[in-house]
Amino acid sequence: MSKLKKALERAKKARNLDGDTVSLGKQTTADDTSAYEEMQSQSQELSITYSQTKVLDIDPKKLKKNKVFSHIKEEWMSEQINILRTQVLNQLESIDGNTIMITSAHPGEGKTFISINLGVSIALDLGRTVLLVDCDLRPPDAQHYDFASDYFGVKIEQGLTDVLLAKSSLSDVLLNPGIERLTILPAGKPILNSSELLGSKRMENLVNEMKDRYGKERIIIFDSPSILKISDPLTFSRYVDGIILVVENKRTSSTEIKKVLELLKDRLILGTILNKVK
Repeated sequence: MSKLKKALERAKKARNLDGDTVSLGKQTTADDTSAYEEMQSQSQELSITYSQTKVLDIDPKKLKKNKVFSHIKEEWMSEQINILRTQVLNQLESIDGNTIMITSAHPGEGKTFISINLGVSIALDLGRTVLLVDCDLRPPDAQHYDFASDYFGVKIEQGLTDVLLAKSSLSDVLLNPGIERLTILPAGKPILNSSELLGSKRMENLVNEMKDRYGKERIIIFDSPSILKISDPLTFSRYVDGIILVVENKRTSSTEIKKVLELLKDRLILGTILNKVK
């Protein structure tokens, strides 16, 4: 079976977890060599028809105000995020993976900022779709950033917590924030036993279902808590293909970085991002 035909088959099968339809922007036969080459050179465009996922209409000015820069072409920051996108996608392709966890040593180092802007940037790549999952399930504190409310300005009542507790189905809690090919799964109601939930068999099954059914065209980004504060990211990390560590410039010490690397010694770290460099 040709690569093109396999891609078409994967797109056809993507009528799954959330009930939305993923399709290729162009259709050709497997033996149409010239059309295939054209698709490869121009990058296959994946489009989604949202049949169940709730679609939100968010003002682009609000996104810019909340530091979602990667969808704004003229922003200098968007180019830096695009470079990161290329590096991450190359890394995932080399390991044949599509799931990453983004964490940091401490709260407030910018991991949620990186998770969201990386997710938006990948979604703007015509051949990809993105599922962005908030795995910070603990009650909020002064440094807690909920990406649904703090970045997209969306007040949510249910999310990942409700799915893991079997109070909601996945299709009930997924949102499209007005950016094509991007779907977000908010954290939901805060809970104290988040480590047990994230390490549960139900969470493992949910991640495996996302990985297997969506195919490699769907990149899944899990925004996790900081690893030196709580055990949640260490518990959850065994379910993803790779990990990205965000390090704040002039804050995170080399000793703390070594401690994080020691905690994650049995996991695949795709790379480290030095954030907040002036």
